[in-house]
Amino acid sequence: MKYIDYYKVLGLSKNASDDDIKKAYRKLARKYHPDLNPGNKEAEKKFKEINEANEVLSDPEKRKKYDKYGKDWQYADEFEKAERQYGNQSTYSGSSSFGGFSGEGFSDFFEAMFGGGTASGYRGRASSVKFKGQDFNAELHLNLTDVYKTQKQVLTVNGKKIRLTIPAGVENGQVIKIKGKGGKGINGGPDGDLYIKFVINNNTNFKRDKNDLYLSVDLDLYKAILGGEIIINTLAGKVKLKVKPETQNETKIKLKGKGFPVYKKENQYGDLIITYKIKIPRNLTKKEKELFTELSKLR
Repeated sequence: MKYIDYYKVLGLSKNASDDDIKKAYRKLARKYHPDLNPGNKEAEKKFKEINEANEVLSDPEKRKKYDKYGKDWQYADEFEKAERQYGNQSTYSGSSSFGGFSGEGFSDFFEAMFGGGTASGYRGRASSVKFKGQDFNAELHLNLTDVYKTQKQVLTVNGKKIRLTIPAGVENGQVIKIKGKGGKGINGGPDGDLYIKFVINNNTNFKRDKNDLYLSVDLDLYKAILGGEIIINTLAGKVKLKVKPETQNETKIKLKGKGFPVYKKENQYGDLIITYKIKIPRNLTKKEKELFTELSKLR
């Protein structure tokens, strides 16, 4: 496997912080995204390298393995297991022993890593060891209104087009796994998986808390005192509400089933909670002030 300097790919030094990695990835991913560089093979290749670098360096465990083992970081667990098993001996003597142990005792992985051993038959077995391909990680940025309904999208991940159904109700930060859409397996091993993290931008006036939505609605003083009707916008359309007379500031009402869809549960929705914010009129006319004065005397 060819060695790729992931730090160099992202334009970072080895002591880069997690925040440095995140910023560098987002900047470069935007620059080289295939949608912004249609037909540009170099940009497509660069975009793939950027995603691969971020997939490793943004994960503390993977980054630690990469820093120690370089291109073989994916096999760090097997490597360390072999080291423990054979007393951390890792010097190939060039003859029938490896670190003082007979070649017959080594695992296929250890043999494949170092190319040692004493018999061609054993090396043949080593070359047939199967390993799962590398898992990929990607971010999908959507607006809140995008995930109010189930939709289909075609994503480009590491140069591959993947058809994806996005269920309504996906939450910000949620991660889903698409099996077998990662790196190719080694020696016939299974392909890795693709993990997609959703980054949901709230492009509405609603505040979302899981399946419930919250909205503050301005209510003029006269309607709050006398009552009446108002029309508000929900994600499902306009709704007419009756305002009770003498409604107080910060009064909350619940509209059942007018919230956000429940993830993977068809026709199930959270609630919409409305909070009334009573607005005091400004720039009163002389006549209005006189009337309010008369009202105050009655109270």
